[in-house]
Amino acid sequence: MQNRIRDLREDMDMRQSDLAEKTGIDQRTISNYETGKTSPDAYALIKLADFFDVSIDYLIGRVKHDYSTSDKKNRIIDNIQKQLEELKKY
Repeated sequence: MQNRIRDLREDMDMRQSDLAEKTGIDQRTISNYETGKTSPDAYALIKLADFFDVSIDYLIGRVKHDYSTSDKKNRIIDNIQKQLEELKKY
């Protein structure tokens, strides 16, 4: 899990202090999560999953890919395709 939090944070070019400010989780606590010294409680998992827009299962390493995000992208693509089909009618 600690690598996922770090990876997600770094993918967004954020420092631990930035993540702390955005989530309300103390920077030292985030550091402890990333190094494996402590594990996030349920409240922190929800905050982090919501912030990164990933599932908790992905965040804790139960799944390799976050399909919830892929599902969201697929719905957006489907919606755009429908809109394009509507525009073709004009």
